Amino acid sequence: MKVDKDQISAWSVHAFTGSGAILGFLALISILNNDQAGSFLWLGMALLVDGVDGTLARKVGVEEKAPNLDGIILDSIIDYLNYVINPALMIYWFQMVPSSFEMIMPALIFGVSLYTFINVNMKTDDYYFQGFPAVWNIVVLYFFILNTNEWINLVVIIILSILTFVPWKFVHPLRVKSFRNLTIFFTVVWAATTLRLVTKTEINLIINDTIVLLIWLICTGYFIYICFLRSIKDY
Repeated sequence: MKVDKDQISAWSVHAFTGSGAILGFLALISILNNDQAGSFLWLGMALLVDGVDGTLARKVGVEEKAPNLDGIILDSIIDYLNYVINPALMIYWFQMVPSSFEMIMPALIFGVSLYTFINVNMKTDDYYFQGFPAVWNIVVLYFFILNTNEWINLVVIIILSILTFVPWKFVHPLRVKSFRNLTIFFTVVWAATTLRLVTKTEINLIINDTIVLLIWLICTGYFIYICFLRSIKDY
C-alpha cells in the first residue's frame, strides 16, 4: 500500500489546529475548577497553536493536498471556543462585571462576535483587522493581570463591542508586514512577560513585579501605537 506523504502532512497540520479544541476544553475545566491562572495557561497554549498553524498550513499547502477538508472552518470553530466562549464564561464565572450585568455582558460578547466571524471584510490587504477582532481572551487576560474594577471591565466590554463595527485597525502580530520584525519582537516579549505575570504567586503585583509589569505595558503601548498609525492612515 502506497503512503501519500503529502496527504499525511496536510492531515497532521489539521490535527495540530484541532488540538486547540482540546486545549480549549482543558481551559473550560480550569474555569469550572476556579483555576484562573490555569485557564489562562491553557488558552495561552491554544493561542500559540493558532498563531503558527496558519504558517504551517500555507507551507504544507493543505488546500491542495487535502481539498476535502476546510481548515478555515476548523480554525473558526476553535477560535470561537477559545476567543469567545471561554472568555465569556470567565467574565460570568469569575464575576468580572457587576452582578446585574453578569448575564448580559457574556450574551453581548456572543452576539457581536458572531458578526466578527462572518464578516468577509474583516482583514485588510496588509493583514490588519478592521474592527475589534473578538480576541476576548486577551481582554479578560488584562482584567485578570491588572485586577481592574468590575465597572471598568463593563465599560471596556461595551466599548470593544462597539468597535467591532467600526473600521479601526487592529494588528495581527505575526502577519502584518509593516514593522513586522519589531512587532514580532514585542509579541515575544509580551508573551514572556504575560507568562510571568499569570503564573506568579505573589499577591502584590505592583511591588513584586514592577519591572515585568512595566515591560508588559510598554509592549501593550507599542501595539496600541501601531494600530493608531494604521487607523489614521485611511483618514
